[in-house]
Amino acid sequence: MAALAQDQQPYVALLSKGFQHQFWQAVKQGAEQAGKDYKVRVTFEGPESESMVDKQIDMLNAILGKKPNAIGFAALDSQAALPLLKKAQAAKIPIIAFDSGVAGDIPVTTAATNNVAAAALAADKMAELVGNEGEVTVVGHDQTSRTGIDRVEGFVNRMKANHPKIKIVTVQYGGGDQLKSTEVTKSILQASPNLKGIFGTNEGAAIGVVNGVRESKKKVVVIGYDSGKLQKQAIMDGTMAGAITQNPVGIGYKTVEAAVKTLKGEQVPKIIDTGFFWYDKATINDPKIAAVLYD
Repeated sequence: MAALAQDQQPYVALLSKGFQHQFWQAVKQGAEQAGKDYKVRVTFEGPESESMVDKQIDMLNAILGKKPNAIGFAALDSQAALPLLKKAQAAKIPIIAFDSGVAGDIPVTTAATNNVAAAALAADKMAELVGNEGEVTVVGHDQTSRTGIDRVEGFVNRMKANHPKIKIVTVQYGGGDQLKSTEVTKSILQASPNLKGIFGTNEGAAIGVVNGVRESKKKVVVIGYDSGKLQKQAIMDGTMAGAITQNPVGIGYKTVEAAVKTLKGEQVPKIIDTGFFWYDKATINDPKIAAVLYD
């Protein structure tokens, strides 16, 4: 482990999966707050969109060149990042995974939402809202990140286990991109006229679903994930029934905190569960919920 001199200010570099969603801005806010509290220098960057795996790998390479004391990393593609993460490990730079876990035992810890449990809650809420039977579908954000996989599996497996009269007709992916997710939603609605509900697995997917439903003028139950101004508006105007929110500020904060503790030689748990909540029109202004929502 790279030991610190007494007078040296540690440098913790965070590399996120993207920058275009408000979610990442909230994670950045939490990371910067922890930087102030723990007196460490924090940088936060990410590719423009969450489909840019190569760009993220280039950014990780550039970060390694700056020789940070620790790296916070939210992998777009765990496998693609492995060679560079091994390089960091060899240089004794601890890796703190955040939001989306990294395969293998390289990360010291992972600060993230329990996405399987959160998506299972979304499945329970969907079942309740569609009357426990009928056809539903999922618009996922990707098939390579841990969050992309866990949220789809969490939803699908809970539905199969607890709500056997509900049929998941298809799972399709829009890359977390609003426009692409809108088109995916419209084609699903055209192919499945009896569809009762759609789950969008991140901010971009959920907004795409809302727009696709609006443009198709269909009446379906929409459940989202994350927050942001547009999802909050969709919940308030009734287009979206509700959503799962993470605690992005907490994710950023806990990532930097775990890096600091690791650098000091303190033990950190393998998983730091940063929590999640269901929110809808009735609870959106509840102080506990409002604290984890963002625009």
